[in-house]
Amino acid sequence: MKALKQFSIPFTGLKLGKHQFDFEIDKSFFDAFEHSLVKDGALKATVELDKQETMLILGFHVEGTIKLNCDKCLSDFDQPIELNERQIVKFAEEAEGEEEDLEIIILPRKETAIDVSELIYEFITVAVPFINKCEQAGQTCDEQMLNTLDKLQAGNEEQEEQIDDPRWEALKKLK
Repeated sequence: MKALKQFSIPFTGLKLGKHQFDFEIDKSFFDAFEHSLVKDGALKATVELDKQETMLILGFHVEGTIKLNCDKCLSDFDQPIELNERQIVKFAEEAEGEEEDLEIIILPRKETAIDVSELIYEFITVAVPFINKCEQAGQTCDEQMLNTLDKLQAGNEEQEEQIDDPRWEALKKLK
């Protein structure tokens, strides 16, 4: 987790008001998260921290490209990504019960810093398209791989036709 140490923002010494922090995100960032959907990328994250007396308001702007695998031709492509998110952090005594509000993070008053690496990772992961295709990034799929996949699929269909179960023959005659 040494790669994520730079994503810790110490807020205790900051004056009330807005402060900006910039982070570079690369392969080492995604390697720190086990079973990450995204394996590589070149992104810049800007975090605007608005410190108030009872809470912090974090504004995230992440922009750059992430490497994804095409679901159609299996080749790697760069997917541009840009997102803006907001997170509220409230301070509370440890005795208070934790709320299950996704918009609000509750920190004990003793905390001196906040780690934004998991928040940035979640925002990026949620921004990944459900179906990844080269066309989304303005690229064309690998024709050679598509031809190979078509050949393999045609070979499987021929095998399935040859391995017909004789018990079904009687049912086919009913048509």
